[in-house]
Amino acid sequence: QLQLEESGGGTVHPGGSLRLSCAASRFSLDNYIVAWFRQVPGKKREGISCINSLNGITNYADSSKGRFAISNENKNRVILQIDSLEPEDSATYYCASKRIFAGYTSCPLAIVAFDSWGQGTQVTVSS
Repeated sequence: QLQLEESGGGTVHPGGSLRLSCAASRFSLDNYIVAWFRQVPGKKREGISCINSLNGITNYADSSKGRFAISNENKNRVILQIDSLEPEDSATYYCASKRIFAGYTSCPLAIVAFDSWGQGTQVTVSS
């Protein structure tokens, strides 16, 4: 199981941008899928985006297309860029990962697909 740590959250005004980071070990030494989720109190954890390090494909929730971008910054870090932030984006953002093998081409946004989770970083969007 990997140890994951999120960072980059904070308080911003509507229309601003944030760059969230998920730091972990062995992203380039083995193959992983890495995803971002978010959650607000009283609601279920919501998938945002996933990246497959084996083939580089990405997947986005329908509601996340356009303003969110996931990428591998380096061998040990995955980035979630968020632009045009809205108050509705306020939540705790989590990253998650799962080791995969050759031939795995999927990149799901399902909680059950992952076995490593960070503690989360808080994003607050307000005037």
